[in-house]
Amino acid sequence: MTIAQIRPDLVAQFNEAVHVKANGATRPITLIPFDQIEASTDPECVINGLVPAEGLTVVWGPPKCYKSFWVHDMCMHVALGWDYRGRKIKKGPVVYCAFEGGTGFKKRCIAWRQKFLEGYEESVPFYLQPMRLDLVREGERLIEAIRSQNIAPVIVTLDTLNRSLVGSESKDEDMSAYIAIADRIREEFHCAVVVVHHCGVETTRPRGHTSLGGAADAQHAVKRAGKTSTLTVEYMKDGEEGAVLISKLELVDINSTLDSEPITSCVLVPADDQAVATVVKEPKMAKNEQTMFSILHTAGRLKTSEWYEKCKEVGIGVKRPADLYDYRTKLISKQLVKAVGNDEWGINHGD
Repeated sequence: MTIAQIRPDLVAQFNEAVHVKANGATRPITLIPFDQIEASTDPECVINGLVPAEGLTVVWGPPKCYKSFWVHDMCMHVALGWDYRGRKIKKGPVVYCAFEGGTGFKKRCIAWRQKFLEGYEESVPFYLQPMRLDLVREGERLIEAIRSQNIAPVIVTLDTLNRSLVGSESKDEDMSAYIAIADRIREEFHCAVVVVHHCGVETTRPRGHTSLGGAADAQHAVKRAGKTSTLTVEYMKDGEEGAVLISKLELVDINSTLDSEPITSCVLVPADDQAVATVVKEPKMAKNEQTMFSILHTAGRLKTSEWYEKCKEVGIGVKRPADLYDYRTKLISKQLVKAVGNDEWGINHGD
């Protein structure tokens, strides 16, 4: 005889007690029996191979590399339900927070409309938030604004991290607080959160604390060469890495009246017929390998114990310390790191 048969009142009290307070609302903790576990039939990506359907995506690069144009272009395709460069998408509303400058971004939207939506009469579920926010403090206000307009976004874009973070990108506590509010948005709407971010001085990794890369479900690097811009898939949870998309900017006159100064903006277009390519310039790294590499790259030189301790601070090797040795061994085999002294490690620059 089970406890449920003997004291059903106690079981009922226990079930009622197994609740947690989350974001001001009570939600049950659900335990699913093994034989009832089923895979979700929902799409795993908002953009196949680029943006996970419910996760954090980081798009980073140096200034003027067109990273914001890339993200805006992706978001417009999602809002319209158009495949993106041959990749399937999950159609739905998009909320785009243009923290760096609403005026310029409005011109960009008008240019996109003139270039791609001539004669298009349907409403486009794309919503612009043009003000700079302190996201950690005002994130709940953003959530409430989205909810109050009955928007169920599939993507919320934060462009850029720097213009929405009051604090230091290099401080663990500040970046952790930012990641927490990004996760809060993701959990509230079960959506993708795309963060547009700058690179560091050395231009080889996203700027600031490595916890951002550790929290990301996808990470893409944007680089510019002349008039073209490439987006490289550096990391994609349960997806292919190393894919490269190539684009260029096209100038659009958004004020064609003859008696006034021209007002122009730009849109992103494929650079050629083969806009999607796969290139391997460097050894591929798994997510934890990449984070471990970034920690060493930022420090320049670390003793083994120092390196391991910094990795544990972002969650690597906490449960299984032997993972640190395994990841280090893989980085050595890929000729990415090397011993540079007595129990010290540094980046292998090939010299």
